[in-house]
Amino acid sequence: MAKILDGKKLAEKIKAQVKEEVEKLKKKKVNIKLSVILAGEDPASQIYVKNKIKMAEEVGILSEVLRFEKDVTEEVISYHISNLNENDDVDGILVQLPLPETIEPFRILDQIDPLKDVDGFHPYNIGLLQLGRARLKPCTPTGIIELLKEYNIEIKGKEAVVVGRSDIVGKPMAIMLLQENATVTICHSKTENLKEVTSRADILVAAIGKPGFIKRDMVKKGAVVIDVGINTIKTKAEALKFFAKDPLKLQKFMEKGSALIGDVDYYDVFDKVSYITPVPGGVGPLTVAVLMSNCLKAATARRII
Repeated sequence: MAKILDGKKLAEKIKAQVKEEVEKLKKKKVNIKLSVILAGEDPASQIYVKNKIKMAEEVGILSEVLRFEKDVTEEVISYHISNLNENDDVDGILVQLPLPETIEPFRILDQIDPLKDVDGFHPYNIGLLQLGRARLKPCTPTGIIELLKEYNIEIKGKEAVVVGRSDIVGKPMAIMLLQENATVTICHSKTENLKEVTSRADILVAAIGKPGFIKRDMVKKGAVVIDVGINTIKTKAEALKFFAKDPLKLQKFMEKGSALIGDVDYYDVFDKVSYITPVPGGVGPLTVAVLMSNCLKAATARRII
């Protein structure tokens, strides 16, 4: 049976470390501030931003949210980013994705001062990541590497497969696994014989946004499975399909009418793999905790303390 990789527990550990360092800085009259830009009314984005602001408060980081309607123009957001770049009181800038469809996200992200880019998405920081010299790294892949190390899971020499090639998770995840001396393959929608590739993986990272996509016959016996997906299911048929082995989860679905699941069919693979992250409670909390750590790194890098 698989052992659970408890991302929530590690997130609390990271939070405690950040909070301790933030308190030390406050004694030196240094306050760290995070500014978040939120455009539109995407329900998931509203929740994500709320969680980020909540954790910032818990670790002692000042925060603000600049909210814009869905019809906001690119010029308006650019103007505010420019102001935040110039504001010496602001240490971290984050643009919550997705942006409204009328705005090209990377034209916006590219305008953030790389030293304040706490998401680690700026081309400058991605370039440094490629070279193994980045200070501010994408939060989700960083959290995954920390989680593997927390559980003393060997990465060096292992075959790692990343399913999904997004700029936010898939590509930087592959780079970071490679830097840990894994042999890395990236799979995507055009990959042939996907099942054969994923079945070779000692470490399998699923980040494609398809509920329960990774099945039992797609994983190697004893593999370590990292599920990055956060998908909402809303039909009884889906609940019966994914929660048949967990009556309690099925009951909660019936009461609520929806549930979160990952990209991995959790119960289908559970007794075949060695470690697995749950959804929720796996990668998600780590992403926010690493964001706080990045805020701390950004603040200390650009200040003389």
